Amino acid sequence: MKNKTLLIILGILAIIAGFFAILNPLAGSIAATLIAGWSFLILGIVQIIAVFQETSWGARIWALLLAVLAIFAGVSLLAHPLAGMISLTYLLAILFIVSGVFKIVASFGLDAGNWKWLVLVSGLLSLGLGILIMMNFAEAALTTLGLLLGLQLISDGASMLGLALAARKIEKA
Repeated sequence: MKNKTLLIILGILAIIAGFFAILNPLAGSIAATLIAGWSFLILGIVQIIAVFQETSWGARIWALLLAVLAIFAGVSLLAHPLAGMISLTYLLAILFIVSGVFKIVASFGLDAGNWKWLVLVSGLLSLGLGILIMMNFAEAALTTLGLLLGLQLISDGASMLGLALAARKIEKA
């Protein structure tokens, strides 16, 4: 009973936070940048712990290199969130473009049918979003991350509510 109630509360809070991020995408973008910064910093610290778990020197060097890189990225994003927001938006645009191109190419390798067209449409949307971000970069850098964070929070909140309500129906049956 407590877990379902907690899921409902978290779901509602996530949806509300998502709407706030969409209504104020600049604040949402800064929040997304800070979340990424803390994530990289924590990842780097955990990776340093992993260095001592490795047995070979080659693996230790790679683990240490990745740890230092993650810590540097985390500190950089936390120390300069506006510059980090621009960098993350640029990387996101590149990710959308590359992902879109790969999906489009992959769709031509699929047999004719519904799945082929879904992959092609997904690829075209990803490519279009990446190009749209690049063409309108000055505005996109200030809002894109916040809008995506808001959409993700709303999606997560809806899934939590759905899980809680499904659990209640199963429990009643």
